[in-house]
Amino acid sequence: MKDFLPISLAAIAGANLRYLLSRLAAKEFGPVFPYGTLFINIVGSFIVGFFVIWTTERALVDPRWRLLVVIGFCGSFTTFSSYAFETMAYFEQGQWGLMFANILGNNLLCLGGALAGMALARVL
Repeated sequence: MKDFLPISLAAIAGANLRYLLSRLAAKEFGPVFPYGTLFINIVGSFIVGFFVIWTTERALVDPRWRLLVVIGFCGSFTTFSSYAFETMAYFEQGQWGLMFANILGNNLLCLGGALAGMALARVL
């Protein structure tokens, strides 16, 4: 029970940062393609990859920090549900190019983000 408050506070931070970055991306790049969702998913994948490896292989820390960062912050920061909805909306609208760009971008770049985070944690 004592973990709920820190996880909840981290989730609030993650959700608010997600909101701000999504709005900023739409303002800067336009609303046609969900650049904010893509960027957030890549960054979130990097953070999880980095933090889990760093805290298990490099710096042994209290496991509750992983709950705070991975479950609390990244759980509310990353946007898989938005990604799924946006992809299916492109499908329904027949926007095949945007649909495949979103699928490939989120899957390949997020896997790359996780791998990059893991590699960086092992180098540091």
